[in-house]
Amino acid sequence: MQADLAVGTVFIDENDNGIRDADESPLAGVRVSNGLDIVVTDEDGRYELPVDGDVVLFVVKPAGYSLPVNEDQLPQFYYVHRPNGSPAHFRYPGVAPTGPLPESIDFPLLPQEEPNQFDVLLFADPQPQTEVELSYIRDDIVVELMGSDARLGMTMGDIMFDDLSLFARYNRLIGKIGVPWYNVPGNHELNFDAASDADSLETFTRFYGPPYYSFEYANVVFIALDNVLYSGQVAPSVDNPTGRGSYIGRLDDRQMAWLTQEIAHIPADKLVFLAMHIPLMGNAGPFDGVHTENGGEILGLLADHPHVYSVAGHTHTAEHLYLDESGAASEGGRFHHHILTTVSGSWWSGPFDERGIPVAMQSDGTPNGYNVLTVDNVSPTVRFKAAGKDPSYQMRISFDQAFHSDNPNGLRDFRHGELFDSRMTESQTASTYVFVNLFDGGPKSKVSFRIDDGEFVDMLRVQAPSPAFLELQNRHAESMKSWVTAYPSTHVWSTRLPDLETGTYRVEARASDEFGREHTAYRVLEVTTD
Repeated sequence: MQADLAVGTVFIDENDNGIRDADESPLAGVRVSNGLDIVVTDEDGRYELPVDGDVVLFVVKPAGYSLPVNEDQLPQFYYVHRPNGSPAHFRYPGVAPTGPLPESIDFPLLPQEEPNQFDVLLFADPQPQTEVELSYIRDDIVVELMGSDARLGMTMGDIMFDDLSLFARYNRLIGKIGVPWYNVPGNHELNFDAASDADSLETFTRFYGPPYYSFEYANVVFIALDNVLYSGQVAPSVDNPTGRGSYIGRLDDRQMAWLTQEIAHIPADKLVFLAMHIPLMGNAGPFDGVHTENGGEILGLLADHPHVYSVAGHTHTAEHLYLDESGAASEGGRFHHHILTTVSGSWWSGPFDERGIPVAMQSDGTPNGYNVLTVDNVSPTVRFKAAGKDPSYQMRISFDQAFHSDNPNGLRDFRHGELFDSRMTESQTASTYVFVNLFDGGPKSKVSFRIDDGEFVDMLRVQAPSPAFLELQNRHAESMKSWVTAYPSTHVWSTRLPDLETGTYRVEARASDEFGREHTAYRVLEVTTD
């Protein structure tokens, strides 16, 4: 069967009406794709692309131009071609039938100023399971970001928690932040009643367009990847009454072919920013060892690109890894891979704060929140922001007495927080460790502490559970989701508290993070007589 041919024009939409008027200029040299092939518009702004079956056509926004957005600030850079529509039996509707290809599929752009230094809001796993949890996102995250001077935002998947009927309200809420918002699919956006991966993102496509795509802003090329490969629905059984299939982390052959072409179009002096849901590699939390199976192939395509940064979500733990071109973690790996803190933290678990929002601390002890990418020409830095907290809140000092983290069974004999209290007897200091959780720390971070004006003492990075999360979980098990439990954190530092005489002391922790930024935190320590 011969493929149809999609034709159209990329043009400067000077009156911003979405239609090419006779006097509006074409735009040459712009990439347009059908998800496999990539072509570049000619001097008349024209392109031609083969269309074989269901595809999504999209334009790669060039630097110095903006895309139209809808009322929810979702960029409109694509045309979904579904002649017969999505499968009708899906629980959550996909795309309505589009019929035959239009005579011309045109993409409007508008010139815009794009500074070389700008911010991008990075979300991972908002993951509302209920309407109430959507309200948590509204009040915990959206409100504090309204009026942000960031230029755009991105969510790294698990936008939903299986209930795709919540998409519309979620989009309305995120749209109130007021910046163009791009989305990456996760494993909880899947149409689980799909027969194969090919149809598994029909509802996602209805709202957001292509599951993988790219766009430029200033000196950065952002590449959004779909690395959740679904096996398809299976026959229902006693253990699996819904027939939900499994998934792996992988880019399929079609996406890899597209990515190979896209990277070939990117000059080596640009920053390549990869956005995905499942990490390329991870070593922490419930997903220890989870990875994208062909992550090494992806990084191998970027061997000649010196400026690369990649982010993911999925694990609900914060982690920094440095990968070599095979995708393996390596001390000298040049590819910085960042697993972001999640918006939902421990899936909106935990006791309520004074606003009626769950504390939602991640199992690695990180408060729920988001990250902010700052680009300076081609240099990226990323900072963590705890939801509802001052931006300086980057670490937590805990005093872990009597080694109770290893034996929580005695917690009932102490009031909440007593074993972390900074008031203790002289003899208790002998069994006390100082823990510092640098929330977005990693292998290049350094942490030290001192008592009063003494010398700073280097602390040891340990793979250990967060003492604060352990106490939260053991005290408030009834408010935690059933699968939430403590896992060793990759960003905890520890050392023994020195012997101290009776007195009141200032404890100061000093940290240098993965980007060399300095952070400071304090506690007051009271030592009493036995």
